[in-house]
Amino acid sequence: MNSRLRELEGRIQSREAEIVVIGLGYVGLPVALAFARAGFRVTGIDRDDDRVAQLNAG
Repeated sequence: MNSRLRELEGRIQSREAEIVVIGLGYVGLPVALAFARAGFRVTGIDRDDDRVAQLNAG
């Protein structure tokens, strides 16, 4: 197995990998929440400023 692939696998198993989800709609938001609940650091990106403001407000 490629060493970079092994490194990625290790980061996933140890929850050190950082996840980026593009689009926080009906699919992206639940996916981002699932990764966050599993212990990953998650960054969500969306082009809808109102949606981003609502999410940042909680």
